Order: sequence, then structure tokens, then C-alpha cells
Amino acid sequence: MNNKITLICFFFTFIISYAQQKTITDSINKYPQTNANQLQELTISTYHINDSLLNAPASVSVLTAKDIQRNNTVDISPILNTLPGVLMQSGAINTNRISIRGIGARTPYGTNKIRAFYGNIPLTSGDSETTIEDIDLQIINKIEVIKGPLSSLYGAGLGGAILLEPKHASIPGSSAMINSTFGSFGLLKNTIQYGLTTNSGSLNLSYHNLQSDGWRDNSKYNREGITLAGNLFRKENSSLTYFGNYTYMKAYIPSSVDKQTFDNSPKSAAFTWGASKGYEQYHSWMGGLAYNWKVAEWLTNATSVFVNAKDSYEPRPFDILTQNTTAYGARTQFTGNVKLGNRKAGFIAGMEYFADGFDGGNFANLYEENNGNGTLEGERLTGSEQRRHFINAFAQLRLPLLPKTELQAGVNYNKTAFNLQNTFPAENTSDEDYSYNGIWSPQVSLLYKPSQLKTIYASVSRGFSLPAIEETLTPAGTINPDIKPENGYNFEAGGKFYLFNRSLYAEISLYRMEIKDLLVAQRVGNDQYVGVNAGKTLHQGIEASVKYIKNIVEDFTIQPYIAASIGHYEFKEFINNGTDFSGNELTGVPKNKINGGITLGLPLGFYISGDYYFTGKIPLNDANSLYTDSYSILNTKAGWAYKTNFGLSMMVSAGINNMANTHYASMVLVNATGFNGASPRYYYPGMPVNYYSNIGLTYVF
Repeated sequence: MNNKITLICFFFTFIISYAQQKTITDSINKYPQTNANQLQELTISTYHINDSLLNAPASVSVLTAKDIQRNNTVDISPILNTLPGVLMQSGAINTNRISIRGIGARTPYGTNKIRAFYGNIPLTSGDSETTIEDIDLQIINKIEVIKGPLSSLYGAGLGGAILLEPKHASIPGSSAMINSTFGSFGLLKNTIQYGLTTNSGSLNLSYHNLQSDGWRDNSKYNREGITLAGNLFRKENSSLTYFGNYTYMKAYIPSSVDKQTFDNSPKSAAFTWGASKGYEQYHSWMGGLAYNWKVAEWLTNATSVFVNAKDSYEPRPFDILTQNTTAYGARTQFTGNVKLGNRKAGFIAGMEYFADGFDGGNFANLYEENNGNGTLEGERLTGSEQRRHFINAFAQLRLPLLPKTELQAGVNYNKTAFNLQNTFPAENTSDEDYSYNGIWSPQVSLLYKPSQLKTIYASVSRGFSLPAIEETLTPAGTINPDIKPENGYNFEAGGKFYLFNRSLYAEISLYRMEIKDLLVAQRVGNDQYVGVNAGKTLHQGIEASVKYIKNIVEDFTIQPYIAASIGHYEFKEFINNGTDFSGNELTGVPKNKINGGITLGLPLGFYISGDYYFTGKIPLNDANSLYTDSYSILNTKAGWAYKTNFGLSMMVSAGINNMANTHYASMVLVNATGFNGASPRYYYPGMPVNYYSNIGLTYVF
């Protein structure tokens, strides 16, 4: 690690020396002026054909930097769960599953069927797994969640996409920040940041360390990371953006428990996980460069390259998994506007290339022979290598039809291929190549704007999700050529409205999506799954959200919000292992989810906020013979922020999560199976009432 820090500091010194050759100019990011009774109109990323939320004919939820800091600056799940249609289940800081509109709810341990990006760098691996919880919340400026398959821009992802926008220094000059969070169960997080902005570029250097003893047995957690980001050679028509990140993480795993343990001893770890002291540990590196330039008055280009690598080691009760993963790729996108009479048509066209691969294997875990000391590595059991790559070519057009109506249409072409080699044991070695047929994904939308601050839209889009690695294999570990990607069409209509002089924002959407060639992960061993295309699922529902702001008197502001999603998710056609589950509710997702909250802005920089979450009951198995209980969670936070006239800002806050000490399952393992007569372990117990406090100082000089 010392060598990595030395390299980062060298790069840091070079950037400062270059940037300080130039003079400081005004802040580069300007937003529309609003008064205390107006909500700020939100912009969205340059990935889209428009930069305004109102001009996007899709359900796009935006979380600002203030929203992201609403809780304890540690856990992203309560932040994402404020959004309608989005459910992030969290068994631990490192064990999460995100589903959007029920898509991805049946994934055993992680998140797939959703693509995610940090800036221009994909956070989704070639085997379709997405991990966003490793990104420190204090280096994120904004989060966008695109619900539904907008494949014309993002490629594979039936559920949608999550875009994390890096936080860059925007205040002219230098700034430094130190922030600490303390909480229940040994929670401690320290963050140090430095930022510099000049007329030629910016620099952001951040270090964080997050530790927790965990509230359950065998759940200690430690993560530290260094992030370097900013831009260079910034001119009127061009800039070069850079990003680099190193993360180390070691987290012990308590795993899921059976019903009796969940009810009577939720603090306990699963017996074998506690006995083996199972954990996961990895070193992760990410880096990328993006060049944005104005080719002509009507045309811009954004081109980026990236590389990331991960070296992981995961001792489990039944074996030890090792993997070394490397990924790299590039993306280029042209965005333009062309005059058609007195109107403008816009377009996006580009291409993305992504490649990754891993080599790894399994070793015996001899923890039972280790005198109670936990994991002990034994002989090698398996070895394998996989290489996967794909190309996405995409185009999108915005065409004005009438003064208040426009058409947006797009298409994506994806071609994916991979190679699998079984390298151990010698008698089972193999070398196989496979590729999917090219996949075309069209999208078309109509957008009508009765006024500048109101939008009504309707859209049709096709999406697809590629199988994860284990879903492409037979029980013998060879490629199953009969496995197909999931695919489906999404039909959606909705509206977005600023009302009452922009003091209220309301959004509503109705959707219906039918997924064909449903991929089902069938368990054939302790941690071995194979995939089958077993039928169709139906996802339909309604989502609504409302935000309001009112300045009651001077320095006293009230900002309530409410968001709700009511869904109908079912197996339309589903026969698995000879059993017909057609018509049953989809496993792993609640039909109803409601949340709301309020923030009171008080005199002298004080504030109080509260959030309420309701989650309906969740089917735990495909037969619908077992459900979780519905539950409600209440969080609250109070704080004080003050800014002096000489560049020093201070903030102090404290909060309580799960105030009512609700007993609930914060994550479930669907279709759990008990082995050797043991009860199935469906439940990850949710954290009981817990407390935190936060203190931060920022100085601009």
C-alpha cells in the first residue's frame, strides 16, 4: 500500500504544480437562481440527449449531494430507499441487493440486471454483477437512477441504470475538509479531503477509513480508500477529466439465519460461518481518463478510457474462493444539434467497448481442524479462467414535431462473447468459446410540454440482461449453450410537474414490462448455482412522488416529501423442476413500498429531519408458502451548520436509525434450501435501534 500512496502523492504534486501556474476564475458550475420558496430545477448527466430532468421522457430519480448526506454518510441503502420503485436490501455493509421495479429481486447474494457507473467508469462487471456500496458517499455529488431499460444508451440492464457523479472542487482556490462519524456497535468513519480549482483545472484528493464492530457476531468491518479526481488542461472548448481510486476492504460475514434464530437470537451468525470465521477481503483499483471537446458549434465529443482490477479472497465454511479480476474499456459519444427550420433536432451516437476476465479457484477450508482459530487453507479443489467482452453501439435522436411536442428514438446493438477455461483438476480441464447472437434494443418516446415546467411522456423500450457466470454453466462446470439472455419490452407513461411557482414538484409514472426467457438460478450445492430459462415474469405498477418547500418565516423552512410505489409482480409463465408456479407472486420483492420525510430549516443554521419507510411483505419462495412480515422504520437526524466570513465552515449532527427498534429482515435469501436436515436460512436480521453523530470542518483558502 505504501508504494501506491507514494505514486498517488507524486501525481498529486504534479497536478498542483501545473494548476498553480494559472489564475483563479469563477466557479464553473452555475445553477438557476431560486428563492427560499422554490425548488431547484434539476439537471441530469451528459449521457442523456437532454440535460434537464423535465426533458427526459423516462422515470429518472435524482439525489443531490444534500440528499446523499441525509443519513450517517456510511450506508447508501437508506438513501436509495427514499426513491419509489427502488429497493436496496442490506444484510451488512458489504452484502446488498438492489432491485428496480422488481427486476433483480431473485439474485441470490448481490445486484445484477442493473448497470452502474461512477462518472465514466462502469461499476458493473462483465459477469453482470454491480457493486456501488464501496464508493464513499462523501465523494459523490449526485446520484441518478434511471428506471427501466433505456438500452439505447446503457446497454444490458433490464432494471435500469445508476449513475454516480463524482464530486469535484468548484469553489475557486483551495479547500480542505475533515469529517468524522461515530456510532453504535463501534462505528467510526474518518474522511479527509483537499480540493483545488483554478482556471486550468481542478484537483480533489480524498482519504477515508470506515470501521465497525458490527451488531451481529462475526460481522466486523474495515474499509479504507484513496481517491484522486479532477480535470486538467481545461479550456473554453475542452477539458481532460481524470479519476483514480484504491480501496481495501475486509468484512466478516455472519450470513443469513433460519426463522428460529431470526426470532430469538438475531445477533447470532449462522453457525458454520461463525465457526469458520468466514469473511471477504479484497484490494480494488479503478482509474480512468475522459476527454470532452467541442468539435464544432453544433457538435461535441466525450471519449473515455478506464481500467480496474480486483484481487479478492473469501473464506467460506464450505471452501475458500479466490479471484483476480481485471477489466478495461473505452467509450466515445458524439452529441449534436442541427437546425430544422426554426427548431433544433438533437442526436447522440457512439460506441462502448468493455472487456474483463478473471482467474481463480476454490480451496478446501480446514477450519474444523484449526483448533477454533477459523479459516485454514487446504488443497486446491478447482481452477478456472474466464474472459468476456462486449461492444455496444448506440444512437438516439430528438426530433421536434410540434412547438410543444417532440419525438425521441434510439437503438442499441450489443454483441457479447466469452471464453471459459477449467484449469484444475487436470482430468476436468476444458477450453470453450461462446457468443450470443447480436441483440438490437430499440426505444421510442413522445414528450409533450404544456408549459416550460410541465412534462407528459410515453415511451416503449426493449431491454436485456446477460446471464451471470454461474448461470451460463452446467453442473459439471462447462458452458450451457442453451442459456439465453433475459429480454423484454417496457411500456411507460408519466408526467413531471413543477407547481405553485416551483414550490412543489410532483412526478407520476405507470409502467408494464413482460420479461421473457426468465433466468432462474437453481442451487445444486452449498454455493453452486446453475441457470435455466424457465418462463416469463410480469412487472407492472404505479410510482408517485411529491416534494414541497415553504419558507414559513425568515430562516424557518419546511420541506416535506412523500414517495410511493404500488406494484404487481408475478410469474406469468414459470415451470421449474416440474412444478408450475405460473400466477404466483414474484419472489423477493414487496408489492407496496411507501416512504416520506420532512426537513425543518431553523434559525442560526439548525435543522431537523425525519424519514419514514414502509415495506410490504415479501414472498420468500416461488411457491408463495412463506412471506416476511411487512415493517416500518423511522429515522431522524438533527444538526447545525455554520459558515464564517473568513472561509471556515462547521457542521455537527446526530441521528437515530430505527427509532422504534423494529425487528425486521433487512435482506432475504429467496428459495433458501437447508442441507443435512438444517432449516433453510432465509433471513438477514435488520439492525436494531442505533445512534450516530457527525462533526465536520471545511476551510477555503
